[in-house]
Amino acid sequence: MQLNSKDFGKDFIWGVSTSAYQIEGAHTTDHKGLSIWDEFSTKKNAIANNHHGNVACNFYEHYSNDLKLMHSLGIKNFRFSISWSRILPYGRGLVNLKGIDFYNKLINECLKYDITPWVTLYHWDLPLELEKQGGWINRDIVGWFTDYVSLCVTKFGDRVKNWMVLNEPLVFTGAGYFLGIHAPGRKGLANFLAATHHVTLCQAEGARVIKNIYPNANVGTTFSCSHIEPYRLTNKDIEAARRIDVLVNRLFIEPALGLGYPFKKIPLINRIEKYMKAGDEKLLAFDFDFIGIQNYTREIVKHSFFTPFIKASLVKAEKRNVPLTAMNWEIYPEGIYHLLKMYNEYTGIKKIIITENGAAFHDELVDGKVNDSYRINFYNNYLQQVLKAKKEGVKVEGYFSWSFTDNFEWAEGYRPRFGLVYIDFETQQRVLKESAHWFKQFLEVSNKIAEMQE
Repeated sequence: MQLNSKDFGKDFIWGVSTSAYQIEGAHTTDHKGLSIWDEFSTKKNAIANNHHGNVACNFYEHYSNDLKLMHSLGIKNFRFSISWSRILPYGRGLVNLKGIDFYNKLINECLKYDITPWVTLYHWDLPLELEKQGGWINRDIVGWFTDYVSLCVTKFGDRVKNWMVLNEPLVFTGAGYFLGIHAPGRKGLANFLAATHHVTLCQAEGARVIKNIYPNANVGTTFSCSHIEPYRLTNKDIEAARRIDVLVNRLFIEPALGLGYPFKKIPLINRIEKYMKAGDEKLLAFDFDFIGIQNYTREIVKHSFFTPFIKASLVKAEKRNVPLTAMNWEIYPEGIYHLLKMYNEYTGIKKIIITENGAAFHDELVDGKVNDSYRINFYNNYLQQVLKAKKEGVKVEGYFSWSFTDNFEWAEGYRPRFGLVYIDFETQQRVLKESAHWFKQFLEVSNKIAEMQE
């Protein structure tokens, strides 16, 4: 079945997502301070092919043309993040007016092209100077973060109405503070639990800051999530899958909803109490206007006696004879339907927006074109599942593609390409992929309806 955007209703929000470190480049330009990713990418073998984000897509210089290109495709909502160290080079204190000026110009250019800005306040690039003081494992970060949020909202909130506090807290705490495979490269359960608690505090406190300054702002936060299934229908595998589901899909949302940490569902989380102070449980809760869910795959889980803490392990997709992306993630459209249904069951969630969904493939530029029919199939199949959930009453009201352009894909470097727009990273040439033309056509119906109503 071929879809078009009118199937989702005239008020459904369509957009594309990016993040600062992955596209901006200009890593020391105009007094920008270093982030943990600037430092982490200098470590040997930390990033595939020793890539780094120093230049990336050079969005810092190309933003106007990129927005013009976005406008030409009929894309009316743009999710981007602010680089904390671009506006506060040391993480706090001294304000970099050049950084403020860049985001003012970016926001104004969005509005010039009738593109609504959706701003993520933290997308993984913590200022390096704050990491030297403990970063997310230092409780002082709650104050550092809320000061940063206050600065952003004060400077940009007159034009930005839509805010996301954090991007995927489980990923940047788990990969960066437990496994050590992302910046800043810390390892261990103690680091993870401390970071988890302080991040969850910041998730709510940051939202309160926004609402205190602009009560009518539309405030949300985003969560990575994966549909989880047991490998076998045995009690041990079913219980292992349940534990992984709690860790992956519920650890950060339930405190925000006033349900507290899921201590009873995963006993090891009890150790987080070591980092809690009196009154913290109430501070973790915030009544968000929406939550963003970000889904790329599903995970199959089996019991594993030798896996510490969680007693569960993932059965890798490449061993299961299933269709894969360039990230070796399973393509499983039904997963996004199950997740939408799952989150919709929480009574405290007012609205769900899919703030990231997409796929990386090994795209090639041939005779000036990128024929990525596999990505078109991916979007069409996933959107069918989103529509199915919506028709069944799920409160899903928006969808953002990841990503507008190819970019720096963290530890994977530049090899996986997620974009609707192909980037030649040597020349910075932009080429619309076939999926970009498909997305334009997909959006045309609802855009024409909106124009008629204006």
